[in-house]
Amino acid sequence: MDKRLLIISGFLLLAAISRMIPHPSNFAPIGAMSLFGAAYFSNKKLAFLLPLLAFFVSDLLVNNILYAEYYTGFVFISPHFIYTYGAMIAIVFAGLFIFKKVNTKRVIGGSLTASILFFIISNFGVWITSPTYDLSLQGFIACYTAAIPFFHMSVLGDLFYCGVLFGAYEFAKSRIPALQST
Repeated sequence: MDKRLLIISGFLLLAAISRMIPHPSNFAPIGAMSLFGAAYFSNKKLAFLLPLLAFFVSDLLVNNILYAEYYTGFVFISPHFIYTYGAMIAIVFAGLFIFKKVNTKRVIGGSLTASILFFIISNFGVWITSPTYDLSLQGFIACYTAAIPFFHMSVLGDLFYCGVLFGAYEFAKSRIPALQST
């Protein structure tokens, strides 16, 4: 296995494990991990698979350690995983188009795109599955309206984690020749 693949995978795993550190709601590395994979994996299958796998490992830890009191027994997949992981897949797709070249403007634009995609997809999942909201236009609007106060933390989290992941990797690239793109 090459050094570049190991380091990119390690960055993803560290970002995923950072979910164990206390943080505000929705301040998470989901969008950044997806974009980072899209930007740096030359094998596009890995661009999809490894961010999802890293996030899955962190889900196991978060759901069975931090949030164990909310579940009965071991939680292999969280109740809304299809929407979270679906959002991650959509963000990777977006990242494949955004990151023909990595630069600050694209990282910021990608980060904002990731926040918006996650907001749309995850809250659609809440609307569809939650008994709190009627499956009507009014329920749809109520669901998205209730989610607005959480959106700013998603934006801040995506910007922060994109800054850390992309910045640290670009710094490492300048120091480690094996990380240069092939």
